[in-house]
Amino acid sequence: MDIPKRGMPVTIITGFLGSGKTTLLNHILCNSQDLKVAVLVNEFGDINIDSQLLVSIDEDMVELSNGCICCTINDGLVDAVYRVLEQDRVDYLVIETTGIADPLPIALTFLGTELRDLTHLDSIITVVDAETFTEEHFESEAAFKQVAYADITILNKVDLVPRSKVEELEQYIKTVKRGARILHSEYGQVPLPLILDVDLTKLDIYQEFLVEDNQEDDHHHEHDHEHHHHEHDHEHHHYHSHHYHSHHLENDGFVSVSYESDRPFSVKKFEIFLQEQLPQEVFRAKGILWFSESELRHIFQLSGPRFDIDDTEWQTPPKNQIIFIGRHLPTQQIRQQLTECLD
Repeated sequence: MDIPKRGMPVTIITGFLGSGKTTLLNHILCNSQDLKVAVLVNEFGDINIDSQLLVSIDEDMVELSNGCICCTINDGLVDAVYRVLEQDRVDYLVIETTGIADPLPIALTFLGTELRDLTHLDSIITVVDAETFTEEHFESEAAFKQVAYADITILNKVDLVPRSKVEELEQYIKTVKRGARILHSEYGQVPLPLILDVDLTKLDIYQEFLVEDNQEDDHHHEHDHEHHHHEHDHEHHHYHSHHYHSHHLENDGFVSVSYESDRPFSVKKFEIFLQEQLPQEVFRAKGILWFSESELRHIFQLSGPRFDIDDTEWQTPPKNQIIFIGRHLPTQQIRQQLTECLD
């Protein structure tokens, strides 16, 4: 793909928990050919699992600070983009958000700061799990906004549902996003020319937010409100969205529970935990697992009622790292139950 030079193009990949964002990102990395793609990965939790599951981990990979990207946007995201811009020859930047991120503040960071002169926000891609996505997802403010602000919606896992369910979802998405562009995929497989360098982000959609933020900024400057920047080879102004602050985490009640151990799990005990003890309120879980009965590294993925475990070789000393994301989870209880799964 021949990318024109109008600032480094940026694609934001968002989508609800377990929809397949990392799978799509891996598809992009495996098929970008001569395009040098930098990646920013943000996770909601204390352990960066997704970054360990990407096919390309090198100097082009920048992990954002833990927490939700749209809630910690003041410093982390802008600084991370500058680190990418300082690298030699990066053609494209892809950002993978957490499954509970509101894409609006992220878009405003690129459109409402000095980053707009250095980057070009190409599109917001929202990945939807065709199997588990329902209207009830919109009890989550983040899930609603991910669909509402999508330039492209990818209905993923269409192989797991009948055609009628896919058509039903398409119709519903179009009631949330008029004129929605919808693609279908299995395992995140979509032709890259349909999702990269498509120039679909329209500034006028965000203009009212940018204007109100600028007015707030002017008001703060009148009161001699100064920001002290940490040192950089270049000076840049961090984006403080005074008008638009996302409260979706408080509204949705999402929490993450992380667990690490240098001792292995018992397969049988962990199986009992999943089948009999895991709270219904867990939307998503993922991790790198170590079982005493196996010498392999086990990649664990849970989305809704479905989970799978893939085996690979260890490239690092074995340890257990797992994270659960859901609403109002009993943190201590889950950690205690996992400790009881140790062999």
